[in-house]
This record gives sequence, structure tokens and C-alpha cells, in this order.
Amino acid sequence: MRIKKAHIPYIANKIVLDIANSSFVDVKDDIEKLRQASMQIIEKDLLKEKSLDERVKELLEEQEDEMEFMQVDRKNMFWLVKKKLASDFGVILNLEDRHNDIAHQILAALVDADFINYDVSENRVKNLIFSSIQNYLKLYENLEDEVYEKITNYKRKLVPGSEEFDLVFDKLYQEELKKRGML
Repeated sequence: MRIKKAHIPYIANKIVLDIANSSFVDVKDDIEKLRQASMQIIEKDLLKEKSLDERVKELLEEQEDEMEFMQVDRKNMFWLVKKKLASDFGVILNLEDRHNDIAHQILAALVDADFINYDVSENRVKNLIFSSIQNYLKLYENLEDEVYEKITNYKRKLVPGSEEFDLVFDKLYQEELKKRGML
């Protein structure tokens, strides 16, 4: 699953909690600094992909008439152009490889800023961060379904996409994260 902007604080929190609770990493600074550093790296990665998507859209809009004439499927063309330009923007399209790269960047940032120490292999700590990302994304899908189920059982029916629905969803979602020790 792809990381969405709304997930960034939760993923960063999961990473920091997993690092703080691990037996082989020593946190040397305020946990909030670790969380902020993690959030910046994840956000930077998402911004790279967003700029790639915008460039692809521009290119497709320039060729709109030709694509229509040739009856080219816009969605497939978008993906093909995105694949072609991904390396120019520094975007890794394979999600597992991408999450692995993000984990490596986070580890490097935390070590460079002297926020953590560890006495095991670098790969073990990177894998802890990678697992935090993967576990959150898997959990998100389940939590989202549970929260939607709770909302449908409300006496008062909420309209998906409305401000009230979004507020209730966020509240219930955070409650579920707290139950699972992720907040």
C-alpha cells in the first residue's frame, strides 16, 4: 500500500515507538525530534512523487489531441510515462523497495543527528524501521474497515466525505490506534 500524506504522522509515531521499545537501540534525545526527522523524510519522498505526477500530467495534457486520436488509454499512458520519468525524479515505484529506501534514509538521519545509538548491525535497525512502516500500512487497512463499520452502526447516519464524517472518522481512528499502542 502507498503512503498517503495523512499517514505520515502515524507512521513516524509507529517508527519512534518501535525504536524506543526495542532492546537494541538507545534513544539519546527527545523522542519528538526523532518523530519530526522521520516525518520530514517521509514527506520529502511523497513530495518527489507528487512533482513526478504533476510533470506526467503536464506531458499528457500536451499530447491530449494525439492520445485521443490514437485512442490511447490515459491511465495506462500515465503509468508508462511515470515509469519512464521516475528515476529522473528519484522516485522508486516498487513499494517494498521504496519503503526500504525510506527506512534507510530515516536511520541515516537519526544517526547523523546523533539521536540514537545501537550496538547491532545497521541492517537490523533499518529492518526495524522498515517493519514499522509495513506494519502500520497493513494495520491501516484493517483499522479503516473497523472504523467505517462503527460509523455505519451510528444511529445518526453520516454522509461520507462530509466534514462531520471526517471528524468522527479521525476521532475513532485515533481511538483505535491508542488501543493498539500506536499513539
